[in-house]
Amino acid sequence: MIHLTLKSSNGKTGKIPVSTSSKDTCPDSCPMKKEGTCYAGMGPLNLHWKKVTDSLRGSNYKAFCKSIAALSLGQFWRHNQAGDLAGKNLNIDSRKLRALVSANKGKKGFTYTHKLMLGQTVQAKHNRKLIKEANKNGFTVNLSADSLVDADRKAALCIGPVCVVLPIDAPSKLKTPKGRKVVVCPAQQRDDISCAGCQLCQKQRSVIVGFRAHGTAKKKLNERLKR
Repeated sequence: MIHLTLKSSNGKTGKIPVSTSSKDTCPDSCPMKKEGTCYAGMGPLNLHWKKVTDSLRGSNYKAFCKSIAALSLGQFWRHNQAGDLAGKNLNIDSRKLRALVSANKGKKGFTYTHKLMLGQTVQAKHNRKLIKEANKNGFTVNLSADSLVDADRKAALCIGPVCVVLPIDAPSKLKTPKGRKVVVCPAQQRDDISCAGCQLCQKQRSVIVGFRAHGTAKKKLNERLKR
């Protein structure tokens, strides 16, 4: 199941459409899934996420894509405030992602993914091809990295923009070991900025966007990032 909220109540996101996908879309390659440190795994968002996962809220994918296609031209929106791209575990469902890319034409959709990208397995190659295709056709998919080293590896794939999780006290600007520029999410730095006003994560860019550890489990996540 997948749910579309037409106007988010999250102050950091801003009043834009946001979707939520069932928990089974999240891949085992996400360390936050294994550790229980995902920001969406606790609190009110988790309650909503669980209802979507249990098919108590939301719709099927075809109906969701129709809702996206019906958004106003130029509408900025976020796919998956919780959950990942359609597809079980590590794999991306090519038919569903292509349907979403088509529905997003004329809109400004963006999302993040922890699906398998690195390596030479059939699955990784399949996923990389789809992500490159989506980014080329107007739907921005950020590759989620779990360290600065991981950010370098994923940026080197040249298939889409990269985001990375950072320690709580990370400086506002820093560089990866390979010298790539990292900028902390503006909405984490200023109270008067939201995703709706910033829109950096929707842009095709070379700069890596960093997110300082946040959410109920941020201290536990921060301990791992400091190692």
